[in-house]
Amino acid sequence: MKTMRDRSEDSLREYFDQIKKTPLLTFEEELSLSRRIQRGDEAARATLIEANLRLVVKIAKSYVTSDVGFLDIVQEGNLGLIKAASKYDYRRNVRFSTYAAWWIKQSIVRSLSNKRRAIRLPHRKEEALKKIQRTYFTLSQELLRKPSVKEIAGELRMSESDVVAVLSVSSAVASLDTSLGGDGGTLLDLCADNSYNPDRELFDNDIREETRRFLEHLLEKERQILLYRFAFYGGKKYTLKKIGEELGISPETVRQIEMRAIKKLREHAEELREYVYN
Repeated sequence: MKTMRDRSEDSLREYFDQIKKTPLLTFEEELSLSRRIQRGDEAARATLIEANLRLVVKIAKSYVTSDVGFLDIVQEGNLGLIKAASKYDYRRNVRFSTYAAWWIKQSIVRSLSNKRRAIRLPHRKEEALKKIQRTYFTLSQELLRKPSVKEIAGELRMSESDVVAVLSVSSAVASLDTSLGGDGGTLLDLCADNSYNPDRELFDNDIREETRRFLEHLLEKERQILLYRFAFYGGKKYTLKKIGEELGISPETVRQIEMRAIKKLREHAEELREYVYN
């Protein structure tokens, strides 16, 4: 009689065998599918998703925990993949795997952070854990690898011992090295996808463009002030005085316009919420 672990491994093997049947796409095929998707072709979107399910498995292996099943993590990553397929734009001229990586990771991390833990943390530790998770996620994107405890502690200006103490009562990370027996290697070996090559700069450009479209809700002067204040023109953020000199108005007038603009944007915040991990 098969144990629960045996049944789980069978399910994983069956899923991996299934997704391996779909061939990987060439860059030209990805661009062609993107054009069709933007014309409302659902079949093209399904093809793009199915061809990249192995990418999700590749990424999901970095987020395995002792209390969440691997297939559950993969399914959360698949939700991010679906969103990426809908947003992928051929005009960016980048590989889909590069673009989709951020959405897949975001979906997995959000899901794991929302899972109920067996131990309820005190409020302060709960907040500290959220900060550590956000920092881990951000540094992972910037460094293109898992950040060390030292790097996380340095970013948060916490001691390494405090970071370890908070993490010790949250979900423990484990390696996924389940053997398939014989010469089959591990479950992850079945789904190696060397096309995965995340690019943080691509995401930064993406959210910058989305933010520019988001700012269309504002009047011209309101939009201009926020672009100066939040360094959309490159370099350092402009001060109220500097913006006033550029626009020929007083710093106080700049401040009032900025506050009015921010209030307007809060009414439309949902448009950018999916980009933000919290």
